[in-house]
Amino acid sequence: MANYNEQNSLKFFIELYSSMETELEWILTNSYKAGMISYLSSHPEYFEEAIKLALTDKQPYSWRAAWLLWSCIERNDPRIQGYVKNIIETISDKNDDQQRELLIILQQMEISEELEGRLFNHCVTVWGKISKKPSLRYNAFKLIINIAQKHPYLYHEIDFQTQDQYVDSLSPTVRKSISRMIKKFG
Repeated sequence: MANYNEQNSLKFFIELYSSMETELEWILTNSYKAGMISYLSSHPEYFEEAIKLALTDKQPYSWRAAWLLWSCIERNDPRIQGYVKNIIETISDKNDDQQRELLIILQQMEISEELEGRLFNHCVTVWGKISKKPSLRYNAFKLIINIAQKHPYLYHEIDFQTQDQYVDSLSPTVRKSISRMIKKFG
């Protein structure tokens, strides 16, 4: 009988421990963004945990971790560079909010040509789904433009992707911003 109780106790503590928030998870759900940024700046040892959390599907922490990260990184940040491939390979499995935040991170990174192709295809797919959140579509379009600027043969893709069927569902402000991006591109 004692063995059965020990197993139940152990199982209880494992379940309890696995359901507990980490310190970073607590910060992500109980702080304003400025406090989160300050926390991560003063505790760089949690940066990798934030990256790994941003790549998981542990909501609400995952999208918040990605949201925090893009405010704490520099252009082509070496701490993120090693995760770029993983971000691109898994981004389509994430919810719209998390995808948006990961796309914002990727906008700040240099992407290899091989991965650019995958990212471009993902962004075109997201942009083409007018049922997706406008903020996600907008950030996908920003990456489409960024990648197309490096590869002028993709200009026809921009022309196609900006047909009325893709932009009519967007707010006037977003349409204006997209129009400005196209003018800069063309």
